[in-house]
Amino acid sequence: MNLITLKTFDNFIDAHLLKSKLKSENIDSFLYDENIVTLDPVMSNTFGGIKLKINEFDFEKANEIISFIENKPFIDDNKKVLICPNCNSQKLYAGFKSMKGIKGVLSIIVSFVLLVFPIYQKSVFKCKDCDTEFTYKR
Repeated sequence: MNLITLKTFDNFIDAHLLKSKLKSENIDSFLYDENIVTLDPVMSNTFGGIKLKINEFDFEKANEIISFIENKPFIDDNKKVLICPNCNSQKLYAGFKSMKGIKGVLSIIVSFVLLVFPIYQKSVFKCKDCDTEFTYKR
């Protein structure tokens, strides 16, 4: 049994969601470095994040599942597909951490001065095609 890393994560929630999906598709998967990254998230980059490993022979099927999940359009509460306001693309990142704007600049300055991680980050949608960041307004 030869294990290969399918994907890495910076939090355990996303890792377990994909692990559950793979299990529902009869693909065995294993999480490495989950405990250390969960206990000390600052060290995530040091350890290379939480690694989701699978058997080598399941790689193609798992990649198909991941690409299906990542290319599925986002739908709002009214069952309408979310689109980029700039280019009308449906290819979006959800939960993108943005620091644009005056609050983001001030946060970066304070972070450097105090030697801490950025205090301010807002979660936005980001278009995969044109890199436009926007928030969803209901």
